Amino acid sequence: MSVVFQLFEPGSVGLTVVVISLIAAAGLSLGSIRYKGLGLGIGGVLFAGLFFGALVHQLQRAAGGKEVIHHEVLHFAREFGLILFVYTIGIQVGPGFLASFKKEGFRLNMLAALIVLVGALVTVGLHYVAGVRMQDAVGLLSGAVTNTPSMGAAEQALKNKGVNATGLGAGYAIAYPFGIMGIILTMIGVRYAFRISLAKETEQFEKDQAKPAKLSTISLKVTNANLHGLPLRDIPSFADSGVVISRVMHQDRLHVARPDTLVQTGDVLLAVGPREKLDQLQLVVGSRADVDLTAMPSNITPRRIIVTQNGVLGKTVEDLDLRRRLGVNVTRIRRGEVELAPSPHVHLQFGDIVMTVGEPDGVNRAAAELGDSPKKLNHPQVIPMFVGIALGVILGSIPFYVPGIPAPVKLGLAGGPLIVAIILSRLGHFGPLVWYLPQSSNFILREVGIVMFLACVGLMSADKFFGVMASGQGLVWMGYGALITLIPLMVAATIGRMVFKINYLTLCGLLAGSMTDPPALQFAGAVTNSDAPSISYATVYPLTMLLRVVTAQMLVLLFA
Repeated sequence: MSVVFQLFEPGSVGLTVVVISLIAAAGLSLGSIRYKGLGLGIGGVLFAGLFFGALVHQLQRAAGGKEVIHHEVLHFAREFGLILFVYTIGIQVGPGFLASFKKEGFRLNMLAALIVLVGALVTVGLHYVAGVRMQDAVGLLSGAVTNTPSMGAAEQALKNKGVNATGLGAGYAIAYPFGIMGIILTMIGVRYAFRISLAKETEQFEKDQAKPAKLSTISLKVTNANLHGLPLRDIPSFADSGVVISRVMHQDRLHVARPDTLVQTGDVLLAVGPREKLDQLQLVVGSRADVDLTAMPSNITPRRIIVTQNGVLGKTVEDLDLRRRLGVNVTRIRRGEVELAPSPHVHLQFGDIVMTVGEPDGVNRAAAELGDSPKKLNHPQVIPMFVGIALGVILGSIPFYVPGIPAPVKLGLAGGPLIVAIILSRLGHFGPLVWYLPQSSNFILREVGIVMFLACVGLMSADKFFGVMASGQGLVWMGYGALITLIPLMVAATIGRMVFKINYLTLCGLLAGSMTDPPALQFAGAVTNSDAPSISYATVYPLTMLLRVVTAQMLVLLFA
């Protein structure tokens, strides 16, 4: 102990950073240990935090009662870690959030609301049947559903009511560890109870996603005499169809297709677009041609261009008018794993890959306009990230007044940044600010955030956790917390799977989001090897966060 205090002053920032780092390393190592395929995962950091918290308590005794950990730094690390985690989740799932909500979001949110309601009923039952004080029961509820903002809201409501709130922290600390493990156990239990195959569920999930039709390429020979002498833009079934004619072969010579290019009988057109639209165009133009125009020698050059220039973000290919100005055709746009036709409804986003065809000079000029900077693509947009975090914290701090509840309700440091990140990533950009994070950057920020949060929660909960566990009520309270965790989850999971036939990947995200539990989401993503749980997590998280905070305050105001 004396060696530690020779290096660091008790309560110093340096010692606090060292302790948090050691917890992170030890917890991640503990979580990586698996037995028959099962392990604690990211939850290992919480248990490491509890263990180190007991050691810190011994150090404090050795220091004569002086503060060993800098609690202001600890509070900051906990809250900022949580903010980083939920913000990066929002940035990741934001672009597909609205589409997911339209398809099954209402059903998912109703199941999440059911989980909140059943949890509240179990808590009230413990108050009346088992005689648990409501302030203690609400602490158990907050820990059992791993929702810190609800505990803060209940504490404020108790203070306003003049009731002692000391039981909140103890109940929270006792119930929190199983709150995490209970959700994970429910996911595992549902998988085995319903004999779920992850491979089949993943395949079905991908089939159920509404993706644009895959683009195809065909060569068409003009045999319709009615088209002779017409410019390309006047061909029926071509305008606004999402089909692009990129090349025209006239008398064995290739030309870049332009809107004013005149079509003549016997010409061969190279068309790119959705299969259905290409079939419609074929009915108008003529017949399929066996010749492959892309293999013919010419000065026409294809090129993949990455959109990294802020000035073109939000514009359509039609707005850029590359075909008329530069003689360059955009045949398709690749966004992530999806290919899009360059229709007037598709607006360019940062990181889109644009497939172009044209003469070398025109293609090079188009690349200069669009950016085409892989280095910029791999560079995280740091300024927009901090702007987004600031806006999220501001939103989370705005009080919302609910009729019948005297204390205002807030989204908090978790709900606010998540909602803002979803909105901003959906927006894509605002002026020079681009809300884009490379996948690697998003992943490392998310991991650092959740590790910081759990390490600090473990440290801060250790004293109360071991204190209550040493008393006669420790195991009893843990059992109460397990009931609050498991009963609502099992009810909703059974209804979701048997009645609504919800995909397992989506169900895991629903369970984690309804309990506002980032570690459970991390576990679900690792087990399913998919980002699918994040979508349903983000779908139910905002409503659940609001309901958790309101429910905790209502229980205190009505029963404490």
